[in-house]
Amino acid sequence: MEAAQYPAHWEADVVLSDGGTAHVRPIKPADADRLRSFYSRLSEESIYFRFFGPRPRLSEREVTRFTNVDYVDRVALIATIGADMVAVIRYDRMGPGEAEVAFLVEDAHQGRGVASVLLEHLAETARERGITRFVADVLPANRKMTAVLKQAGYTAQSRFADGVVRMTLDLTPTETSQEVTASREHRAESRSIERLLSPGSVAVVGAGREPGGVGQTVLRNLLAADFTGPVYPVHRQARAVAGVRAYPSVTAIDGEVDLAVLAVPADGVIEVVKECAEKGVRGLVVVSSGFGETGPEGRERQDELARIARAYGLRVVGPNCLGIANTDPSVRLNATLAATIPGHGRVGFFSQSGALGTALLQRVAQRGMGISSFVSAGNRADVSGNDLLQYWEEDPRTDVILLYLESLGNPRKFARLARRISRRKPIVVVKSGGTTQNVPRGHAAPVLGLPDTALSSLFEQAGVIRVDDLIQQFDVAQLLAYQPLPKGPRVGLVGNSDALALLAADACVRAGLDPAPPVNLGARAGAAEFGAALTSVLQDVDAVVVIYMPPIPGPADEVAAELLRVSRDCGKPVLATFEGRVGVPQGLRTGATPERGSIPSYAAPEEAVRALAHVVRHARWRKRPPGVPEEIEGVDTAAARRLVLSRLGEPHGDVRIDPSELLACYGLTVWPAEVAASPEEAVEAAERLGWPVVLKAADPEAAKRAGTVRLGLTGPDGVREAFAGLKEQLGQDAVLAVQRMVPQPAVPTVVSVIEDSAFGAVVSFGLGEVTARLLHDEAYRLAPLTSEDAATLVRSPHAAPLLFGEYGYPPVAVEALEELLIRVGRLADDLPEVARLDLDPVLVGESEVIVLGARAVLSSQEGPRVDAGPRRLGWAGRGW
Repeated sequence: MEAAQYPAHWEADVVLSDGGTAHVRPIKPADADRLRSFYSRLSEESIYFRFFGPRPRLSEREVTRFTNVDYVDRVALIATIGADMVAVIRYDRMGPGEAEVAFLVEDAHQGRGVASVLLEHLAETARERGITRFVADVLPANRKMTAVLKQAGYTAQSRFADGVVRMTLDLTPTETSQEVTASREHRAESRSIERLLSPGSVAVVGAGREPGGVGQTVLRNLLAADFTGPVYPVHRQARAVAGVRAYPSVTAIDGEVDLAVLAVPADGVIEVVKECAEKGVRGLVVVSSGFGETGPEGRERQDELARIARAYGLRVVGPNCLGIANTDPSVRLNATLAATIPGHGRVGFFSQSGALGTALLQRVAQRGMGISSFVSAGNRADVSGNDLLQYWEEDPRTDVILLYLESLGNPRKFARLARRISRRKPIVVVKSGGTTQNVPRGHAAPVLGLPDTALSSLFEQAGVIRVDDLIQQFDVAQLLAYQPLPKGPRVGLVGNSDALALLAADACVRAGLDPAPPVNLGARAGAAEFGAALTSVLQDVDAVVVIYMPPIPGPADEVAAELLRVSRDCGKPVLATFEGRVGVPQGLRTGATPERGSIPSYAAPEEAVRALAHVVRHARWRKRPPGVPEEIEGVDTAAARRLVLSRLGEPHGDVRIDPSELLACYGLTVWPAEVAASPEEAVEAAERLGWPVVLKAADPEAAKRAGTVRLGLTGPDGVREAFAGLKEQLGQDAVLAVQRMVPQPAVPTVVSVIEDSAFGAVVSFGLGEVTARLLHDEAYRLAPLTSEDAATLVRSPHAAPLLFGEYGYPPVAVEALEELLIRVGRLADDLPEVARLDLDPVLVGESEVIVLGARAVLSSQEGPRVDAGPRRLGWAGRGW
C-alpha cells in the first residue's frame, strides 16, 4: 500500500525560545526506531502525564499506530534536533470539525518552547483539514501542558470531570493568538542572534600559521580587540597559532565553545559543522567562499550547510561573509576580516556585502561614529537582516539601525517588522539597484514583480528611511544617533558665510523644508555671536543648521563649546557645517566619544539639509497613528473563497475569472458592459443599458490608447457612426463594447493588485490619464490597508492634485475612493490566489466612485503565503 503524502509546507525549521533551532515535520512510518529511542529517554512522570498511568515501553502495535497516520483525520508532527526526535504532537479527529490533541516533549528539552511551536503548526494543519476545535484531556497536576494550551492565545474553555480537566480550544485565529505567535517569534529570533553576538568563547577553525590567511586574520582581530572570553585556534597539525594554543579539532577543545568561525575550504565545511554540533557549539560564522556565489553546485553546498546546521540547533552567519562584531565592553568581539572596527556607539549595522563591509567600517570609524554591533551576512544561507532587526529592537545599546541590502530575503516580513520597529528606532536603508544583473550569485533575487519605485513606497509605508547611497546613509545616521527628532519642517540657518547660507536655504526649499531667513554673523563672528544667534533662532524653528567656515583660522574650539552649551537640552536638532569636517569633530562631542547631544558636521550645508530632510519626513511618519485594518461592512469572505476555489479546482495554470461576482463579495460593483459584434447589436445594447452610452474598445490594452472611446452617444445614429469609426481606427477584428455613460465630470483612475512572490499582496493606485500611465505615476502599499494607508496612497501620485480641485478639475469623492481601496486591499489580503486584479478605469466623480472595467487572474498557491501561518525560518538566500 502506498504511503500517505503530506504537503511540503508542513515541514519547517523553527527557532526555539532559547535561540536554538529544531526541525518540525510530520511523522513517517520510517520513524519507528526514532520513536522508540525518544520514548526510552522520557521520565516516568512525563509518561504518566501523557498516558494517565505507567507505561515502561511502547508495544509494537502502538509504535505502528503512532507512526502510521493518514495526514487528514490523524496527523502527528515531530520536532527533531540532529537525528533525534525530541517532541511529538498529534491530533485524532473525533467528529465534524473537532479533534483530540496531545503532545509529549523529552524532559531534557522541556522549557525551550518546543510544545508551543508544535501547537502552532498542528493548529495550522488542522485548519487546512477542516478542524476548528481541539479537545485535550489533561491531568490537573500536568501544569505544563495546561499552560501551553492556555497561553496559545486561542479561545479556550475547560471543565473538570472524573479527575480530568477537559480543555477545548477554538482554533479560529484571534488577534491575541496572532500577537502571541509574533511575540514568541520575536523573542526567539532575538535570543538566537544574541547568542551569536555575545559568545562566552570562540573557536577559529582553519586558523593557519601563515600571516595573511583568512583564519589567522580573524584570529588576530579577535585577539587585538581583547575579546573577553577564551579564543581557541583549530588547526589539524599546528600546536599554536599567533602564540595561542591550537587544537586539532573542535571536539578536542577542553572548554565549552559558543561560537565557531569557519575559515576552511568549502568542501570541508560540512564536516566541521557536524563536529561543532557534536561539541555543542551554538552558532557559526562561515567566512569561507565557494558556495552559492559560484553557481548551482555551490548553491547545493550552501543549502546543505544551512540544513545540517539548523537540524543540529545552530544559527549560521554567511557563508562568504566578512563576519560579526560587538563593541559592548563586556564582550569586545571582532570576529571579522576587518582590522578596523569603530568604537562603541549606538548604531547597529548590517551589510550583505563582505568586501564593501570593510570599507564601510573604515568610513564609520573615520567619522568618529561608533557602532553597537555589526553583521556581514554574505550569502545569507540562514541569518538575514530580518533576524538582526528583531535583535536590535530589543538591544538597549542600539538606537539606530543601518542596513545595506542587495536583495530582500523575506520582504513581507521585513515590512511587518520595520513598521513596528521604526516607531522606536529609525531604520536607514541603502538598497542597491533592482535588476537581476546587479545581484551577486548566491544572493536572493530582487523583487521582480514590482518596479523599484514600489519598493520605495513600501519602505515609506513601513517608516524606513531609504537613501540613495552610503554617504547619505552615514549622514542621516549621525544625525539620528546624536540629536533629537525635529517636531516640524521649520529650519533656522545661522552662519558666517552669506553665500553658504543661501545655498542651504535653496537646499531646504528643494527638500520640502521651510527655511527661516538666514542669520549671517559675518566672517569675524566668534563664540559669543554664534551662541547668542543660536539661542535666538532656536525659539522659532524646529531645527537649526549652523555654518562655521571662517576665511582664516578662528576660535573653533570656543565656537564649538558654545554651540554645545546652547544646544544642550533644547530638544531640537542642531547640525553643522563646521570647517567642512565630516562626522563628529572632537570639539562637538559631549564626551570622549560621540554621545547623545553631540553635534554632527557635514562637508557642505546642502548635505546637512539633505540629511535633515530625511529625518523630518521620518519624524512626520512617526506622528501618524499606526492604524489597524478596519472592519468593513458588506464583506463575505467565505463566499469569495468558495468562488475562487471552485474556479481553481485542482492545481493548474493561471485562470481568468469574471471579477464582477468576486468584487460583489466585497461590496464593489462593476458597471455592466456588453460586447457588440455589429452596429445593430450595439444599438440594442444601448437600449437595454439606457442612454447616453459610450462605445469603446473591449480589449483592456487597446482601451488604454487615446481616442479609443466615443462618449455621449444619445441615439442609434450616433452609435452606428461611432461603431464604424472605431472599426476603421482599430481594425475590423477589434472587439467593441457598449456601456452606460458616467455622469460628468469624473477623474479616471486605475487600481491594481499584484500577488508578488516576495511581498505578497500589493495594491497600486494611479490616475488613468495617458500621461500618468506613460510616466508610471503610481503609488504602492502592502495589503491590507488601514485608512491611513488608503489616504496616503491616494495622495502619493504626482498627479493626485487633480483629485482635489486643482488645475481646473472639480473636487471629487476622495473618501469614497479611499473606501474602495480599503475594500480591494481586504480582498487581496484574504485571497492570495488572486494573482492579478485590475480595476481600469475607476471614475471618481463628485459624489461617487464607479468601476467601469475589471479583470482578474487566479493562480494556484502552493502552501501559505510568505510570512503567514505559524513561526518558521525561511531560506534567506532563496528569497523566502
